[in-house]
Amino acid sequence: MDPADEPPSILWGLDPTFSAFARLYVGDVLRMVESTQVPGIFFYNMHPIYKVDVFGTVVYKKEREDFFCYGVDDGTGVIRCLCWKNNLLKEDEGPNTSGQKCSHGAQGSFRPVAELEKLRQNQKSRCHVELGELLRVRGPVKTSKQQREIMASTYYKVNDPVMAVRIVWMMEVLELYNQCYRKHFQLQTVSMGDSAISSVCKATSIMKDFLKQEMVTKFRPYDVQDLLQPLISSHPQTATENQEPLKVLSSCQELRQLMKETLQVLQDEGMVYCKVKSEDEVYHVTVHDEELFIAMKDIIREETKREKYAEKGCHILHILSAVRQRYSLNVSRTALELVLKLLECNSDIVSLTNQLPPSNPVFCILFSHTNYLHVLLLYIYKLPLWSSCRPPAW
Repeated sequence: MDPADEPPSILWGLDPTFSAFARLYVGDVLRMVESTQVPGIFFYNMHPIYKVDVFGTVVYKKEREDFFCYGVDDGTGVIRCLCWKNNLLKEDEGPNTSGQKCSHGAQGSFRPVAELEKLRQNQKSRCHVELGELLRVRGPVKTSKQQREIMASTYYKVNDPVMAVRIVWMMEVLELYNQCYRKHFQLQTVSMGDSAISSVCKATSIMKDFLKQEMVTKFRPYDVQDLLQPLISSHPQTATENQEPLKVLSSCQELRQLMKETLQVLQDEGMVYCKVKSEDEVYHVTVHDEELFIAMKDIIREETKREKYAEKGCHILHILSAVRQRYSLNVSRTALELVLKLLECNSDIVSLTNQLPPSNPVFCILFSHTNYLHVLLLYIYKLPLWSSCRPPAW
């Protein structure tokens, strides 16, 4: 990265990743470029980072008097982690000391010394890691002797015999990369010319909070436009009686225009839709519209009974066409995708795609068949799929 492209250090705190432990791949941690303004600060896609959170397998180990030096490998690279020993690990007690102290307590009574010893042994086992075991390390990144390393502020061994923790970690890190790390950090300055855009953003946020908190299923624009009244700028000025009606009318028009733009943003995001276009428009909230959910499941159930879609499921565009024909012409694709995602989270349907990430998935419904659930389609980029898309002979 060109040093001239670095954002000023006074603005680094505006990036949320600067205050958080960044969950980066070890390979990316090793390739980060160090800042020319402040040593110890590194940049990944213009994100200022100085502390990371890594998880991997211990491939080498060195022990010193005050710390352990572990080599952590997550599959993309190996980084050295300096893990300071806890004070309990430095204590050099005799093997029979705790037993002699515990013998003074009555049999069956609570013995604080014995319980502390158990706690100490448990903590020691969590901090003492052998080769081949999984280790999670958090701490700031440093450069020592031209090598990148992590000065651990927190570290512990992870017991994961079935690799469940590692799979969850990989999925979470991939999501963070897609949502945050791979997007360049850009400062957005709001000028006077962008005040209208800022008002629409604030109005959209107010409407989303209102629809979520009040569990609104449908509404009319004039019933909720008063929520946006505080966003309408009022400039008090000395005006004649002839000018006051014009000012009031202008304020009402501005409120209606702001409401119109806000509803358009919500429709583009799939949050709301207007089932029937009319003068007295009623907007339905997508995630709270039970009729839309029922109609969607009925359409998928009926279509997957046809021979053409029995094994391969229904394409999302086919479902969108059927919904517009049978339910409402004004259902957008974004609203449809939102409903399908919620149905999939509820295990009502499953999806299949040949692309990563999915752009045009195929959906089908789950249904019972004798003693098992016949799952026709799965995410083939996550889990293996039966070659014939038929259930195994259990």
